[in-house]
Amino acid sequence: MSRSSRRGHRKVAAVALAVSAGLFVSSCADSGNGGGSGDAPDSGSGLSIGPVNEQSGEGDAVKGGTLTFSGYSAVTNLDPAKTQIAGSVAGSELGAIYDTLLRYDPASKEFVPKLAESMEPSSDFKTWTLELRDGVKFSDGTPVDSAAVSASLNRYVTNKGPQSSLYASKVASVDTPDASTVVFNLVDPWTGIESLLSTGPGMIVAPSAQQGDQFTPIGAGAFTLEKFAPNEELILDAREDYFDGAPNVDKLRLISIVGSQSTTESLKSGGTDVAYMRSLPNVLDLIDSGYPGFVDIPSLSYLSLVNTAPGRPGADVRVRQALALATDPVALDNRLNEGKGLPGQVIFQDTSRWHNDVAPIGVDTAKAKQLLDEAKADGFDGKITYLTLQENSAQAMALALQSMANAVGFDFQIEYVNSVADVVKRLYADRDFDMATGSANLAEADPFERLYSNLKTGGRNNAASFSDPEMDTLLDQLGVATSNDAKIEVLAKIQERANEVVPWQVYGNTPWLGVWGQNVHGIQQSLDGIMFFDKAWKN
Repeated sequence: MSRSSRRGHRKVAAVALAVSAGLFVSSCADSGNGGGSGDAPDSGSGLSIGPVNEQSGEGDAVKGGTLTFSGYSAVTNLDPAKTQIAGSVAGSELGAIYDTLLRYDPASKEFVPKLAESMEPSSDFKTWTLELRDGVKFSDGTPVDSAAVSASLNRYVTNKGPQSSLYASKVASVDTPDASTVVFNLVDPWTGIESLLSTGPGMIVAPSAQQGDQFTPIGAGAFTLEKFAPNEELILDAREDYFDGAPNVDKLRLISIVGSQSTTESLKSGGTDVAYMRSLPNVLDLIDSGYPGFVDIPSLSYLSLVNTAPGRPGADVRVRQALALATDPVALDNRLNEGKGLPGQVIFQDTSRWHNDVAPIGVDTAKAKQLLDEAKADGFDGKITYLTLQENSAQAMALALQSMANAVGFDFQIEYVNSVADVVKRLYADRDFDMATGSANLAEADPFERLYSNLKTGGRNNAASFSDPEMDTLLDQLGVATSNDAKIEVLAKIQERANEVVPWQVYGNTPWLGVWGQNVHGIQQSLDGIMFFDKAWKN
């Protein structure tokens, strides 16, 4: 394994701004004094995927009380078909109401049943049979049967939920031969259906939830709605008739505290019991202070998007290549984050199960200047505008990128906007940008979905208008790969192609931390930072 392809045990400080259709827009503080190779020195923080400050001798669960969870962003909609589901946005909150058919166990790296009793593929992975548990009921008392599951999935597609287009393209039909069996007939071999059923599409909505235009959050999860004040708090009551036994706590209070430092202070003071964190200084502070939790490191979580639409500077691959060759992620990390980040240019660092030994594009300022000069000779004026948030760490990052780009001959200009909504609108609605802060956040469980939606020609989340027939072919090959070895083989080819066509400007990864107080126990982890609280308790 070359050092240039290794990015393990390093962190990037990030202030995440928004989530839109599966792509998390982030403003990040990384560093820069770097050498020209792009190699990553040993990490100053040493984080890796997995539990931290593990608790022992927890004893018997204590019943009662209220558990307060501070999510990364405020919940604004309780309909899983109308909101992105992830740990950073609504995933843990809505999971408490609806549960999911499956859960991803990050320790075993396998999908395990939750509402479902089992899910098994055919030998060719073109048919998946899901068996439901006996006696599971929605909070309105109606059964969670195959008809309800099928209806909820149809509703998700009809409402154009964030993952609906992928689901519709992969699932040819659904059969319900009896009340407890759901059979998914796929277009091609596909393992990613387990991932989908562990997030938004797998949050089954009761048939009674939708009455005309009126939606009521009725699910099969461990909690029911007591109060919902959007952008303020969500209060949930424990269900005594939950299929896996009544939750230990009486209530969940789900809030979102603005600012990671304020969230940290609330956790330390006892005002918050559990939190979802992404700011590296606060993540390291809480870990060093002995707080238990789980670290996740999604791939491609720290990058910039370059608009490849005709008429934009990034339409010329030489411009994209020059930007990448001019930008040293290690230098950024040293300069802005004291060398404690996860800098790198590869898609999958060696903290990931999907890591391969393909080296990144590298850092070569002489070659960057040569490519830029060639583009200028063909009419490019050298100007490129970078879109980011008017926020201290985002400004520091923008200035560092500007310095490196201008050093090889770019006229790198910075455009600041005041709100997350402005960034999202410019990227996804207007597609009005040359280059912008961004992230793809590929989940460890299955990176295919977000790679596909962000890279595939015409993809739902392809804000950069990237199009490459060879990459499309590789993405299709990844979609039908059914073993981890086969997936890694295709992902290595995707890395090789990415080095040539540069679909993103990759700077490294950003860690996430699900964290709780020493007196909190029983938190279950799932896909993409989602946490479940049905077994949680406080002493």
